[in-house]
Amino acid sequence: MIFMRTTLTIDDDLAAILQSKAAQRGVAFKQVVNTLLRAGLGATEGSLPKRKPVKVTGRALGMRPGYDPDKMNQLVDELEAEEHLRSKNRS
Repeated sequence: MIFMRTTLTIDDDLAAILQSKAAQRGVAFKQVVNTLLRAGLGATEGSLPKRKPVKVTGRALGMRPGYDPDKMNQLVDELEAEEHLRSKNRS
């Protein structure tokens, strides 16, 4: 393995996170940086782990007959009108 020494400027917030991870793992700062760089480079190359597919099952909405699901504003208007009439009759 060939090693290259270089200077890298890291934002203060990231440096703090890296130092914290190094302390938690009990490893050198450079080891944490190298590990995370390898993981990040691998992620950009599409080597992310395969995820289990999610199955989505549809179900009936239980809407009243006569309402078009594409016209939900109409439904809202009619429900508001019904509520207005009910509240007016209570007065």
